[in-house]
Amino acid sequence: MWLDLWLRAAQFPSMKPSSRYSRWCHCSALLLLSVAIANSAPVALNPSLQLRLIMNTAISGGPASVRLAKDPRSNQLYYLKVNGDIYRVTLQPGSGASTSTKVYSATDHGIANNVQGMAIGPEGTIYVVGNTPTNSGNSTVARVGKGVPNGAGGRTWSLLAQTEPYPLSKTAFDHLFNGIITSPDGQYIYLNSGSRTDHGEVESNNNLYPNTREVALTAKIIRLPASGSGLVLKNDIVLLRQAGYVFAEGTRNSFDFAFAPNDDLFATENGPDRDMSEELNWLRPDLHYGFPWRIGGADNPQQFPNYDPSTDKLLDARFVAVASGAYHNDPTFPPPPNNLAEPIINLGPDADSYRDPADGVIKEASGLGSTLSTFTAHRSPLGLVFDRVGAMAAPFANHGFMLSWTPGDLNGNSVAGPFKDPSQDMVDLNLTKLGTTNYQTTVTRIVGGFSNPIDSEIVGNRIYVIEYGGAQGIWEVTFPAAPPTVTLSGPVAQANGTFRFNVAATPGLNYEIAASADLQQWLSLTNLIPTNSPFQFTDLGATNYQHRFYRAIQH
Repeated sequence: MWLDLWLRAAQFPSMKPSSRYSRWCHCSALLLLSVAIANSAPVALNPSLQLRLIMNTAISGGPASVRLAKDPRSNQLYYLKVNGDIYRVTLQPGSGASTSTKVYSATDHGIANNVQGMAIGPEGTIYVVGNTPTNSGNSTVARVGKGVPNGAGGRTWSLLAQTEPYPLSKTAFDHLFNGIITSPDGQYIYLNSGSRTDHGEVESNNNLYPNTREVALTAKIIRLPASGSGLVLKNDIVLLRQAGYVFAEGTRNSFDFAFAPNDDLFATENGPDRDMSEELNWLRPDLHYGFPWRIGGADNPQQFPNYDPSTDKLLDARFVAVASGAYHNDPTFPPPPNNLAEPIINLGPDADSYRDPADGVIKEASGLGSTLSTFTAHRSPLGLVFDRVGAMAAPFANHGFMLSWTPGDLNGNSVAGPFKDPSQDMVDLNLTKLGTTNYQTTVTRIVGGFSNPIDSEIVGNRIYVIEYGGAQGIWEVTFPAAPPTVTLSGPVAQANGTFRFNVAATPGLNYEIAASADLQQWLSLTNLIPTNSPFQFTDLGATNYQHRFYRAIQH
């Protein structure tokens, strides 16, 4: 998409001048495995979308790709491997023709194990999150590295924070530290620390940690100052709260975050092995998002003294926690907190299948005139982004978009993943705020057939999706673009003979400003991505012109 608007700057001699197979999220160990799934091309389910393969990132016998992020200063794309390697993407026209170059590794940033998170702040600082096992693999330490631009095209790396060692359950439910995002102003980073249990059960690690469920450092959203250095996160809830590091609690595994256009923070949430809905949550400080007492808008029955798993119609023995007996009568289950927040409401028409706890029958909420909190069980929602700048045309403008990792069954319950829901897709989220209490959203599938899509990034009216499965492709999904809204005003001749004018444009998009003396030959003066609107531009090379024309082109 491009926009060509121009204005004329003239200086007259007579006048003076003016003055940025467990599901993926159930088992962090899957990060170290390759996914043997045939790679097939995704399909646009909405005819207004266009798909293009950017490149494949799989390395024979090498680590999997896990994150995709952009540098907001330039919209440059980077992707992360689970061993800590970071690649910069060079976009090229055509299918599969783009390339990438490894620019950083664990040697640079020091994060080498279970590297599951990456984000880039508005000033270009890269944050990387990883998890290092200790105590013979019975404990782990989470570490956050940051690479600050050094002015010479590279970055200077340091340790922003690390945790004390905290106990692993050594099960498929050690979700570790993974998701990370920077605040829009770059002042804070938000970290997801996943649970160490499936649903709050005791996980003692062969009695190494007797009667241990969750601990202070698990099942939380942590907020840290981006300016921090060498911070230590204690495995002590009182100390974490006193330091101001606990932003929200009761999150089982919020693998991905995104800020909406109004700066509200949202996170996806992966549910347990019981057939309980996956969540999308509006994250706010000092609230508790339910885990393990409330999951997917429903009570976890194990908290009640009369729980009998033999009568629980939401237990499927194909799941690890069910087959291992983790669902059982549990009289010491702790009481719930008081400040519980509920998930966002799904109005349908998609991703809203559920198993009725009364009769065990799979049903569709919107088809029955009902709602869900929020998505079909076992979808593993992640890859959340928003059109924050309004770069997309209606009906997508300012919407959210989300991926789901797990392969499902469109017609039934033949797999242990989502039932009557194909998943492995991208959905459109049209959110509506319900006062100060919650949101509701319509959910519409718009792209299907990805191979375990795991993360996404948005640049203007394009969303880039990186796959964990198959050839680990990066796909570009192009949406209809919003009508151009660039306006140039002025110009004002300066005392030194240069021209200055204002440009009103959409922040976050790429613009080229060009000049001409005759409207025939155009000279590109700069390419830039404004962070606010309007912004000023001064043509420092205009001192030898009696008059000059300018245009702004949106790429």
